[in-house]
Amino acid sequence: MAKYFGTDGIRKTVGTPPLTPLGMTQLGEALWAWLVEEGEPSPHIAIGWDTRASSGWIMHALSAALRAHGARIDLVGEASTPELARYTRASKAQLGIMITASHNPATDNGVKLFDGEGFKLSSEAQDRIEFLMDEAGKAVFSPGDPYRVEVVKWDAPDLSVYGIPAGALDGLHVVLDTAHGGATPRAAAILRAFGAQVTAIGDAPDGVNINDGVGATHTEALAAKVVEVGAYAGLALDGDADRAIMVDETGAEVDGDQIIALLAAAMRADDRLTGGGVVTTVMSNLGLERYLSDLGLPLTRTAVGDKHVVEAMRAGGINLGGEQSGHIVLLDHTTTGDGLLAGLHVLALAKTDGRKFSEISNVFEPVPQKLVNVRYEGESPMNMASVQEAIATAADRLGADGRVLVRASGTEPLIRIMVEAMDVGALEAAISELESVVRAAAE
Repeated sequence: MAKYFGTDGIRKTVGTPPLTPLGMTQLGEALWAWLVEEGEPSPHIAIGWDTRASSGWIMHALSAALRAHGARIDLVGEASTPELARYTRASKAQLGIMITASHNPATDNGVKLFDGEGFKLSSEAQDRIEFLMDEAGKAVFSPGDPYRVEVVKWDAPDLSVYGIPAGALDGLHVVLDTAHGGATPRAAAILRAFGAQVTAIGDAPDGVNINDGVGATHTEALAAKVVEVGAYAGLALDGDADRAIMVDETGAEVDGDQIIALLAAAMRADDRLTGGGVVTTVMSNLGLERYLSDLGLPLTRTAVGDKHVVEAMRAGGINLGGEQSGHIVLLDHTTTGDGLLAGLHVLALAKTDGRKFSEISNVFEPVPQKLVNVRYEGESPMNMASVQEAIATAADRLGADGRVLVRASGTEPLIRIMVEAMDVGALEAAISELESVVRAAAE
């Protein structure tokens, strides 16, 4: 069981170990020690962060520990996670550090780690870094060479990295919600550079409003604005812009599964889909799996987290994958979930198609699905025999016409209960019973 790392790096409430000055100093020491073990005695490291008020001191704690040993630090500044991953690879840095808690509230923060190719570190690497964090400060300190810090200056974005032609969005009116997060400085300008007319919301970060009633996990504001201004579509990013949820001109939500289906069909038709299939997680709707099967495309499911999706994509030579939550990975153009990139490709397809967004984005009929979260303190209810028995019973009753998934969140003290079933009555009965058992176990 990982001590510090969860589904997607380290993510905690600020002030909770290791999200403390001491903890972040220990992480900096551990990262330096790990890089030395990997053969990088004078590493080059890129650090970016989102708009949370706590991101600044976390950056200083990490960079101080790394600089003390002689690491070269590039401060990328406020950025999205995919921008940081892209910069790490382009600058030939050995490590990328993104300070963010993604879609979580401003009271949380965390760290995502990328290797020199822009891919998230493996679980094995994270395990070693955890061990080194607990060893930090025990060895005799030997200062490195004088530290070097370079502040990255952002020029006009390189539009070629997005893989769509100039003018691809000419005439499309798009409402963009950047969740008051890391994509705010550049995302609207990039959409406009491809020809879109942009109405921006969620674009006034103040350090505490990231994801607050806006962004990919709160699309109500986006939907209302799209309808109000008569836009073609809306695109919502989360705090670090590694996920995208869209809405059509009526305000109806278009989730990651529908986006994957739309991209898969188009890429297959153009002979751009590699690996013979698509990768998603256990959370993706059964309707997506059936739709892809009708296209002759097998669906590979992984554990939750775009890191696991990318690992399976690379292993299978597959260039399209993602999550229902909006992490979309187009491996020909990126190394991680990239909400802006996914949105650009979907909008470019829509522009070529010419129909209303509602007519092209409802790709398949989802199997009825319901998700309930149960918060707990102390020991995870997943360890209780009563919970495991309830899961087995529900799965047995639904049989081949449904699916049950109960798991502990990797980012919050939550048990996530998901049930799918063709029979809505059976779905409601199963999820009600599971929620009741899990809540009892959590008390």
